[in-house]
Amino acid sequence: MKRKNKIAKGLFYGLKRLIISQLAALYKILYLFLKPKGTTEKKYRVSLCAIFKNEEPYLKEWIEFHRLVGIDHFYLYNNFSTDHYYEVLKPYIDDGVAELIEWPYEQGQLSAYEDCIERCKEETAWIGFIDLDEFIVPNACDSIVDFLKKFENKPVVLFYWKMFGSSGLYHRDKNNLVIEDFILSWKDYARVGKIMFNTKFEFIKSKDKQAAFFHFMWAKYNGIKLPPVNVFNSVCIKNYCHIKKEFPVQINHYYTKSYKEYLDKISRGDAFYADSLHKMEAFFNCEKKAVYADYHAYKYLNQMKLRMR
Repeated sequence: MKRKNKIAKGLFYGLKRLIISQLAALYKILYLFLKPKGTTEKKYRVSLCAIFKNEEPYLKEWIEFHRLVGIDHFYLYNNFSTDHYYEVLKPYIDDGVAELIEWPYEQGQLSAYEDCIERCKEETAWIGFIDLDEFIVPNACDSIVDFLKKFENKPVVLFYWKMFGSSGLYHRDKNNLVIEDFILSWKDYARVGKIMFNTKFEFIKSKDKQAAFFHFMWAKYNGIKLPPVNVFNSVCIKNYCHIKKEFPVQINHYYTKSYKEYLDKISRGDAFYADSLHKMEAFFNCEKKAVYADYHAYKYLNQMKLRMR
């Protein structure tokens, strides 16, 4: 009986995968002919949206790094910060590089992202949603703008995480660069990450209030729902996504930083979940996998040191 159930289960998932792969192939053909209207000559080419709480030590490096890889503008949502975040952000606000939005709502991450899409859709061609412990690193080129040019007729592009641990640091000087101090990562890329949304398409507002929409999101065009593609330009439906060996771009997810910084992260709470997923068990599980050196961000290291003076 168990063997029959196992065979039946295998056949079911095999059939399901076949159907999804065929559906993905149909969407791929559709994308060949899809030419969404709307200009890409907006005020900003590529922008980022982030919500933060008491992350003053990381703001400047995060902004400067992403400016270096081609990000034009930043929509930053303050969620109950009590540190000196404004002193760091003021020069960027004054220069028009960043926009600060006060967002005093508990578990306000999803509502902040939805607000950001409505706020920015007429002034930026692309909007990405990442956290301050995530750095978008182009591998096959040096500019996110250049990378996204081949996705003009796609609604959403999925970027994958490369998970980083503490690199054995119990405590560190926060004046040091995150991208320099943490080099040990998981061997393989995570199957999830974050998205870039093409504002020529229609955003489908989340109804179930789940975080999945900024990890994996569909969009609409002329009433037709359209799936995302990944960084390999492969159509993604559910768990079906074609992945190659060499990733043209990655998101360095500095999930833990040092041990002491991880404790600080726990104490700040979570902007989405009432009960944070950041537990000490998660720290040590990440540590056990983060034993492979990844230096992709180092190609920007000296430029970043000059910018951070």
